[in-house]
Amino acid sequence: MTPDELFDDIAVDLAHHGATAGAMFGKRALKAHGKAFACLKDDYLAFKLGDGTPAHAEALALTGAELFDPSGKHRPFKDWVAVPHAHAAQWPNLAEAALNSLSS
Repeated sequence: MTPDELFDDIAVDLAHHGATAGAMFGKRALKAHGKAFACLKDDYLAFKLGDGTPAHAEALALTGAELFDPSGKHRPFKDWVAVPHAHAAQWPNLAEAALNSLSS
C-alpha cells in the first residue's frame, strides 16, 4: 500500500472521532478540533505526539524516524515525529495516539 493510500485509510478510520483530511504546509494532513495531528511528507507520516511523552519516545526509537522538519531547513518541530513508510504498520496506532493527545 502506498503512503497516500494508507493515509486515506487512516483518515476514514478516524473520521468517526472527528478527524478530517486537510492540508498543512502544502502537504496532506489530518486535523481535528481545528488542529493538525498528522502530516504526510514524501514517504513519511509525521505525528504530533508531544515531546517527552511515551508515544513520542517510542515513535522516535523506530529505525529511520526523526523529528519532523517540514521546511527541510534544520528547524524540526520537537513535538512531531516523522515515521518512514517502512513502519507503515505503526501509522494507524500513532495517528490515533496523536489524535487522542489533542484532547489531553
